[in-house]
Amino acid sequence: MTDTVTIGLLIGAFTIGLLVLRIHIGAAMLLAGSLGYMWVAGWLPLLNYLKNVAFARFSVYDLSVVPLFLLMGNLASRGGLSRRLFQTANAFLGHYRGGAAVSAIGACAGFGAVCGSSLATAATMGQVALPELKRAGYSDALATGALAAGGTLGILIPPSVVLVIYAVLAEQNVSVMFMAALVPGIIAMLGYMAAVAVYVRLKPGSGPAMPRVPWAERFRLLKGVWPVAAVFVTVIGGIYGGIFTPTEAAAIGTVAVGLLAWLTRELDGSGLMQALLDTASATAMIFLILLGADVLNAFFALSQMPAGVAEWVAGSGLPAWAVLLAIILIYLILGCVMDSLSMILLTIPVFLPVIMGMDFFGLNPTDKAVWFGVLALMVVEVGLITPPVGMNIFVVNSMAKGVPMKETYRGVLPFLCSDLIRIVLLAFVPPVTLGLVYWLS
Repeated sequence: MTDTVTIGLLIGAFTIGLLVLRIHIGAAMLLAGSLGYMWVAGWLPLLNYLKNVAFARFSVYDLSVVPLFLLMGNLASRGGLSRRLFQTANAFLGHYRGGAAVSAIGACAGFGAVCGSSLATAATMGQVALPELKRAGYSDALATGALAAGGTLGILIPPSVVLVIYAVLAEQNVSVMFMAALVPGIIAMLGYMAAVAVYVRLKPGSGPAMPRVPWAERFRLLKGVWPVAAVFVTVIGGIYGGIFTPTEAAAIGTVAVGLLAWLTRELDGSGLMQALLDTASATAMIFLILLGADVLNAFFALSQMPAGVAEWVAGSGLPAWAVLLAIILIYLILGCVMDSLSMILLTIPVFLPVIMGMDFFGLNPTDKAVWFGVLALMVVEVGLITPPVGMNIFVVNSMAKGVPMKETYRGVLPFLCSDLIRIVLLAFVPPVTLGLVYWLS
């Protein structure tokens, strides 16, 4: 390897070291990238690059969708959407064994469709569903495990902020990424529901049936969520049908969700202000990470480290599937200690050139980038419920007072088995990811 490639590897290790010291991911990438850039090119070229990088990144039109989707999620959370989704699903399914846990997973998927954040979905649905699951006599393991796993659906079911970021990094169409992620996201939801069904049959006392809800009450609850379903169909259907862009869809969805929350009197002036402040804070955090990633990626490009790594992998004679397996394992490990956005921004500039330089099923470059992006996103989210850390595990367990952490670890194991099956399916059957894209193109 050339000297600049070696410098790139050293700066990469330095970045990881900063993260171990709990330096914010955005600051760590910005510092490491600046030092590396100055090391390779000098401080004057660095200053010349820094004067333009912020405007160049933040003026990208596709990124305007990020604050809109975040605001839509905050309005949905403060507008009581999560509670209504769970109550409605539970009214139809709660009288079956494990039905309340299945309802919680379905509500996570529905809330994730307007939220786009796994940690936010886990935290919000945990507040709503956890007391009901405990009141119904569900075991600590199943109650917390189902909610931790269901929270990952927040980013798997489009629209997803991380999918937008990946599309920008990989120079792919945002609408195509949403199309590609929809079927895998639905498979993830159904797989989790199947895991609950198997769990309660192996351990019958873990998920007792709740009293049957009269049909009149079911229809009353259903009336409260059909407008939300209409918003989701409008947003996603409009994107897939080419009626409007993701940014336009996000704007329409945000206004619609806000109006629904106001009309149902779930959202007052203080709640709206807090939603706006939370959105501004989250947007600033994401854009800081993006800025740090741009500086670090610019240094990597200057050092030619990603190209050097890709060339080394291609010349090593390793099978393509061995390389893909190694990348999957790295994501599972990183997922224990990092959030999904940080992992994508930190690793895609290195991993994507490696994948693009190898042959998988004869896929063309665009299809390969889309397939790998969805697969990477799925694996990243699995890392959020992978012991011994797993951020979703900690979020849900922190709300379950008195529940030992080992119980939550035990509870996520059936869902990890479902995840493993889904990852193998996505890796070896690309049409699962690309079929809808081909059909709607």
